[in-house]
Order: sequence, then structure tokens, then C-alpha cells
Amino acid sequence: MLDIKLIRNEPDRVREALRRRGAQAEAALDKLLELDRSRRETLVAVEKLRSRRNAASEEIARLKRDGIDPKDKIEAMRRVGDEIKRLEAGLKEVETALQEELLQVPNLPDPAAPDGGEDDSVVLHHWGIPRKFTFEPEDHLDLAVAHDLIDMERGARTSGSRFAYLKGDLVFLQFALVQFALQKLAAKGFRPVLVPVLVRDEAMYGTGFFPTDMQQVYRVEADGLNLVGTSEVPLAALHMDEIVDEADLPVHYVGYSTCFRREAGAAGKDTRGIFRVHQFDKVEMFSFCAPDKSGEEHDFMRSIQEQVLQELGLPYRAVNIAAGGLGASAAKKYDLEAWLPAQERYREVTSCSNCTDYQARRLKVRAKGAKGGPYLLHTLNGTVVALGRTIIAIMENYQTEEGLVEVPAALRPFMPAGMEVLGR
Repeated sequence: MLDIKLIRNEPDRVREALRRRGAQAEAALDKLLELDRSRRETLVAVEKLRSRRNAASEEIARLKRDGIDPKDKIEAMRRVGDEIKRLEAGLKEVETALQEELLQVPNLPDPAAPDGGEDDSVVLHHWGIPRKFTFEPEDHLDLAVAHDLIDMERGARTSGSRFAYLKGDLVFLQFALVQFALQKLAAKGFRPVLVPVLVRDEAMYGTGFFPTDMQQVYRVEADGLNLVGTSEVPLAALHMDEIVDEADLPVHYVGYSTCFRREAGAAGKDTRGIFRVHQFDKVEMFSFCAPDKSGEEHDFMRSIQEQVLQELGLPYRAVNIAAGGLGASAAKKYDLEAWLPAQERYREVTSCSNCTDYQARRLKVRAKGAKGGPYLLHTLNGTVVALGRTIIAIMENYQTEEGLVEVPAALRPFMPAGMEVLGR
């Protein structure tokens, strides 16, 4: 969340920044400022009454020592006490409302994030040349169904729409991608973590997915737990309410997990195949770093994502997402979009976000060195491999005229011995 002191002391700057996200983000600011004003006024009133009560207590004690009946003073002090209780109850209500409003306000966009909505995002560069086919390329689902590698029909029968069975060679390909990604990230200093995929509300609020994205989350009401839509959530919560040793920064993790999203609002969108499903697997990297290093860290993490796609031989473009297209916690985000021959367009396969101190303030993740007090860290997250979408890109870009799929050279060491083609 944002620092209330920043909002109070620099309301115009905050307003201008939120305006870049859209009218809805800016609208929350006026109510928040009014609640903060009411809270501070009530605090002043309570402190004055407490001071009066303390003075009255001393006066009552003096009167008793002098043998004077302090009945009137006691009654007056009781009335002051009642007023204090009334104001304290109101103060609690205001503070609760203030906290709720703060949770609604998104992060301030980085000045380097383009203005406008998501359609105004800026392409930074391209890598690779889309393949020119001598035959009509098929999409991933047709290629998979021909060899019984993806079963959407039985997935729907078992679990409903947007669920699928992956079978045979695609299972080997998925875990080859996992091994490839984990080993690459481990070599760059990221510690592998298998995370819990059911988390408490504190973790969802702490990472900024609650309250804004509640409609996308599968909730287990009986246990008060939520299925995560990304391992970013449990990785960020790993150091919740902790103070990290400054000497250990940056702290790097790479997590692997199954992810779950309701895809609310996506009716009729990307319904074919496994591009947009309710359950998918992902390898995710996460960083806790010093505040003055997060810009550099953001570019470093994007460079890793680009290396992965380059080694897989997948043409892509890098995109700087506009302020109006950012998620609540992100100040700046890059997307990498791979070329899908069957769609003849680039589609997002990874993203990388710098959340500055927005998540750390909610999660109370701080660092401390030999000098000075604790300070909030910056958090960053980035997809290394979104497995379903990367599989789609591999299948469509590496398909043969015979309807088979060649395995990228970078993945062959992780496949069963001798398996260089899928579908045989």
C-alpha cells in the first residue's frame, strides 16, 4: 500500500500519478484524505481530553489530601471519561475505514511507464524472425489432438470448461521446461522453492491481490484459505513480518507451482486450447532488494526472461506496459510476447513487475544494516516460464509438415533419451 504520510504531505503529486492509471484510481484519493483528516482531528480531541482527565486526577488527589470532598470533580472526570470512550470508538471506526481505503489505492506508476491504457503500451524491441512456413501451420490444439496429447473434452467433462488433460510427450516437455528454467535460475543465484498453493487472506492482501482481484480467486471458505494464481504470493509472504539482514540483499527465489484463476470476465476470450485456463503451472522468480536497486533489478530479471525465450528459439517482442494497464501492486511492468504462427500475432507469455515498497509495506518486510533503523524493501516478480503458453509457442513454431513437433535443442538434455520429436 502507499505511505499515508506521502499521500498527506504530497496530495497533488499522488493525485497526478494516480490519474495516469485512470479516473477510478484517482477517485479513491479524496475519500482517503477526508478519513485521514477526520482521524487526526479525533486524535487531537482525544489527547486533549486525556490531558484534562490526568489534570483532574491530580486535582482530586490534592483535594483528598486537604480533606475536601472531590465529588463534583469526580463527576466531571467521569463525564470526560465517557466522552473519551465515545471518541475512541469513533476513532477505531475511522481507522478501520482508512485502512480499507488504503487497500483500494494502487501503487503509483513509474514515470517511465507510458501514459494511457493497455493499448498504449510501448514495444521496446523485437528478437528473432517469425518462421516462414512452406505449408499452412496448424494451431497447438489441432497438433495435440492428432496425437492425443491434449484432451479438452474429457477435461471439461471432469472439471468444467477451461480445464484440460496434458498427456504423453507433452508431459515430458512440460517437466523439461521446468528443469531447464530451474537450473538456469539457480545458476544465477535464485534459490529454488516449492511453495504452498493455499494461503491465508493476509498473504493475498499483502501482495495486493485482495481486495482488488478477489473475483479471480478460488476460495476454500471452510478453511479460510485461497488458491494462489501465482507463486508470487507465497514467495512474497515468505518473509512477512521479518527483518532481513541488509548484507544478504538481494534475496532471490525461484518458485514452481500450480496456479489457479477463475478468469472472471474472460467469457468467450481465448476459449480454444490451453492458452487461458483455470489451472496451469508456472516457474516464477522473485526478488527482495534495496530500494535504490529495484530499477536495475527489474532490467536484470527481464534479461533472464529474454535469455530463456532466446535459448528456446522463440521470436518475441518486449513491451513496456502503460500506466492504465498495470496491476494494482506494480509501478512498472514489462511483458514478453511470443510469436504464435497460427494466430499470426504476438501473445504474452511472461511478465515482470517492479512493485517498489507497495507489497513490503503491507507485508512488513524490512531490512536492517549495521547502521540506521529498519527500512522497507522493494519487491519484484517475473514469470520465467508460463508452461502452458510456452508449450503452445513451442508447438506452433517447431511444427513439421507431417504434423509433428520438434523439441528445441535447449530442452533435449531434459527429455527422455533420444526424444527429439513429439507425437511419434
